[in-house]
Amino acid sequence: MMGIARSSVVCFVIDTTGSMSDDIEAAREAVYEIIDSKKGTQDEPSEYILVPFNDPDFGPMIRTTDADKMKREISLLRANGGGDTPEMCLSGLQVALTGAPDSSDIYVFTDAVAKDIYLKDTIMALISSTKSTVSFFLTRSGRRRRSLRASSFEDYKNLALASGGQAIEVSKSQLPQATDIILDTSTSALVTVLQRARNPGKQETFPFVLDESQKNITIYITAQSITFTLTNPAGVTQNHNEVSGKLGSINTVGNLWRIRLHADSMKGTWQINIISNQPYTLKVTGQSTITFIYDFVERFGGPHPGYAVLSGHPQAGQPAILMLSVIGRKGPSSVTLGDVSLVTVSGPETVRNSTITDMGNGDVLVTVDAVPEGEFVVSLKGTDKVSGSDFQRQSTTQMSVSKVNIKAVADKSMEPGKTFTLPFSVMTQGSGGQYSISARNDKNFPMSKPPSLTLITGQYANSSVTITPPAATPSGNDVTVTLEAKSSSGADSNYIVLRFSVVTKITDFVPPLCEVVSVMADDCPRDVSQCDPFKWKLTATLSDGNGTGVESVSLRQGSGNLTTTLLSDPIIQANYTASCCSQIVEFVAVDTVGNVGKCYHSIVTDFVPPLCEVVSVMADDCPRDVSQCEPFKWKLTATLSDGNGTGVASVSLRQGSGNLTTTLLSDPIIQANYTASCCSQIVEFVAVDKFENVGKCYHSIVRSAGPPTLPASLPLCLCFLVSAFVLRF
Repeated sequence: MMGIARSSVVCFVIDTTGSMSDDIEAAREAVYEIIDSKKGTQDEPSEYILVPFNDPDFGPMIRTTDADKMKREISLLRANGGGDTPEMCLSGLQVALTGAPDSSDIYVFTDAVAKDIYLKDTIMALISSTKSTVSFFLTRSGRRRRSLRASSFEDYKNLALASGGQAIEVSKSQLPQATDIILDTSTSALVTVLQRARNPGKQETFPFVLDESQKNITIYITAQSITFTLTNPAGVTQNHNEVSGKLGSINTVGNLWRIRLHADSMKGTWQINIISNQPYTLKVTGQSTITFIYDFVERFGGPHPGYAVLSGHPQAGQPAILMLSVIGRKGPSSVTLGDVSLVTVSGPETVRNSTITDMGNGDVLVTVDAVPEGEFVVSLKGTDKVSGSDFQRQSTTQMSVSKVNIKAVADKSMEPGKTFTLPFSVMTQGSGGQYSISARNDKNFPMSKPPSLTLITGQYANSSVTITPPAATPSGNDVTVTLEAKSSSGADSNYIVLRFSVVTKITDFVPPLCEVVSVMADDCPRDVSQCDPFKWKLTATLSDGNGTGVESVSLRQGSGNLTTTLLSDPIIQANYTASCCSQIVEFVAVDTVGNVGKCYHSIVTDFVPPLCEVVSVMADDCPRDVSQCEPFKWKLTATLSDGNGTGVASVSLRQGSGNLTTTLLSDPIIQANYTASCCSQIVEFVAVDKFENVGKCYHSIVRSAGPPTLPASLPLCLCFLVSAFVLRF
């Protein structure tokens, strides 16, 4: 499961066509306010994302963790282009949904309907798979030549509702007020208590439960014409025309009503009675650490059975299985789960209860035998053990079931310039017949697919999609592919969203080659203290043979000046000039796949090999009897240095079967550590400097098996000495 907290990423998708010239400044100021109000607070987003769109262009995605950089990027936006009324809004939104992390807050600013409405099903699939929330801000201007058809506005409204967002229509002057909703919703620990929609509108009373953990409780209603009455658990009421009442403050802008409840709002069951014959939406949110996330899952067998996250809609006609992670104010154990239900957001309310299995650590397995028809959300009720108050939570993203099942696997990467084949299978438990196949990707790579498949109930039909990333596609790019199968009537469909990496196949494993052609250092004095007024020069050639080509050449050691001819040349000439005081040069050539070739030269006159000094030997554990050596080890520590020479280039083991390690060879004093079995009693390793002088380290722990013996005549001599000593006294 993902982390409990919602993503703290805020994404702006902004129309930059010519008709936005009067409006884009208001959008910019609104975004500035959002950034400034959250900067330095606990609600500051971890990342900002900007996706501009025009006609016919859209993107690129700009992302940064620096709020000031995001302000600079937005300040560069200019309104131009466009011309006809519809714009590429959904293409920009597709870039945002595939590029931003899951559960992001995405805000779209535009004044036109979508030219690319054919992407609507793809956008729906991406919203469902990412669980991101999308809100639309549509501006109106009296000087605008465009007309916004109600039916086209419904497309944005449907997308917003499906994601748990809002579709708000305002004038340019009202936009700063409308964007207050972004300040509300792009905050930490945001939870949804209730969300409903009615189309057509009707009078209805909606109850909802507020608990002690919640703060900043806000109610949103979108409607063109509406009246309502809000009632708290004590029976105190406030109606729509009381701007500042006993229960909260009411602000209206465009089609949005925003009711912010007072901080001391009573906990318990509230209700709001809405009267309207126009379509409307209702949403109740707040901040609380009591929350949950979920995924629909399916069982899998094998030697290690378990549950895998389901891609696409759950299957109709069979139980739906959810895995929930629930957390309370003091962890999962601080809440008691009451029930988990699937609730329809639009139309007559239908609730299907479920069976719950506690999996431990806050994870709950929920099985729902009967799933509502149409779109639904997950509703959770329980008790907060900290306060003893009941709580209510709801997911934001609408889901639905399907009798169609589509399978495909992202188990390989794509290669630039090569056609990639993606096999997939489609099956339906509903009526057979023709099912249209839709396939899209967020990079607009060329694709081919079958227009439709003929399905037989209960049987999989197999086919494939081909995708060809252009040869110039940078290695490491990701591409998101959405496949959808839809019945001929359009009544049933399902989708799958797959993400692939585009990776250049590496065939070049040979580093660039360097050959020193000439060195002119005769003017450099042997006495280095006299070096200052003199210079030396080196010329070398670099090539990558039949490889991918040299991408960069850089100086790694030396304080001189390095220049090269064109890196695209098959043979590159490198010229280096330095003071005679800087006597060593090293530069590296890196090819396009990362192989590194080195050029090294020294004008130092160095005839002294590196020095080795054994610092310590720990061999006391080694037995005198070598036949008993097996379980024991001995250790040696030595220091290596090259004095004022060219520096140690390598250290290698010449004799001994132990393990030799060293500190950095660039250190002035290098420590060498050797560990070996007591059975391997001799070690020799060599240090070679950059002038190829060789220094050696040798040590042996070999010793005789018995105690030392004295010569036979020694005791007799000692005896004579003792006798003489006695006779004298």
